[in-house]
Amino acid sequence: MSTRKPLRIGYIPEHFSTPLHFASTHHNLSATLIPEPLGTGALTTRLKLPIEDDKAFDVAIGLTEGFVADLGRSKAGGKDAGFGLVGTYVESPLCWAISTGAERDEIKSVQDLKGGKVGVSRIGSGSYVMSYVLADSQGWLEQGQAPFGIEVIGDFAALRKSVRKEKDAKSTDFFMWEHFTTKHFWDNGSIKRIGEIYTPWPSWMIAARDPGDDERLDELFTKLDEGVKHYGKNREEAVQYISTDMHYSKEDAGEWMKTVRFAAETKGVDVKVVEETVKVLRKAGVLDGKAGDGADMIAIERKP
Repeated sequence: MSTRKPLRIGYIPEHFSTPLHFASTHHNLSATLIPEPLGTGALTTRLKLPIEDDKAFDVAIGLTEGFVADLGRSKAGGKDAGFGLVGTYVESPLCWAISTGAERDEIKSVQDLKGGKVGVSRIGSGSYVMSYVLADSQGWLEQGQAPFGIEVIGDFAALRKSVRKEKDAKSTDFFMWEHFTTKHFWDNGSIKRIGEIYTPWPSWMIAARDPGDDERLDELFTKLDEGVKHYGKNREEAVQYISTDMHYSKEDAGEWMKTVRFAAETKGVDVKVVEETVKVLRKAGVLDGKAGDGADMIAIERKP
C-alpha cells in the first residue's frame, strides 16, 4: 500500500468536471480536488510551482489549447516545461462563445471586433489562445499579431464586468468563454452573444508534473474512467448535479450533454491530435517555429 499523499488535482469548476466529481463521490478516487476558476493558464502556473507550495498541483484537467501553448513556449525557450500531457478527458471540440455588453450597440457582429480590445483571463489561457485562432479564421493576422488589444482581466465574472464597462472595472470590447457557461448571462440580458468558434481539436486533456508517478496516475485513470461510465449511465443524476452545484438550468444542462463526448479511456494522448493543435497555433501566431513538436509534449502516448 502506498504511503504517498493523495494527488492534488486542479480543475475548472464548470459542468465538464462532472465525471471527475463522480469519480470522487462514487468510485473512491483518492485525490484532493481543487477548483481553479481562472482557467487553464492558472492551472499550468500551479503545475509548475515548487511541489512543497500549498498552491501547487500534481495533476490538472484543462483545455487542450492552453496546455499545448504553454508547453510549446517552454520548449521554444529551451527550459523544462515542468509538466507533460498524460491523458485525454474530452474528445469533442469546445464551442467558444463571443460576447460583449448588452448595451454595446456599436458591436453587432464579429466583424465589428477588428481594432477593438479582447478580455482574457490570463496570458496563455484558452481565452487568450482562442482570440488568435479567431483572428486567423477571419484573415486578420499580420505577422502573427492579433488585430486587437489584449487586456488581462481575470475570472469569468470580471470578464463580464469588463464588457459592460462597470465602474472600477477594466474595459474591453469582447471576451470568449464556453457557450453554455455564458448562456445564462445572455438569457438575463447582461451581455449579448455576437458569434462563436469551435476548437479544431479535442477540447480537454490531463497534464501531470510527474508522469512517472505510475501508481497514483494509474489509479486516477481507472477511477476517472469509472466516473465517465457513471456519467453516461446516470444522465438524470448528472443533470441534477450540473443544475444545482453548477447553477445551470436543467434545460441547458441537458442540451450541453448532447454536445459533449468524454473519453472512455482517459489514459494517454494521441500524438497526431497534439501535432495538429501545434500546427494551428503556429499558424495563428500563438507559437513560433521553434516550439516543440507534439511528441515532445506528450508524457504518456495513447496506444492504438
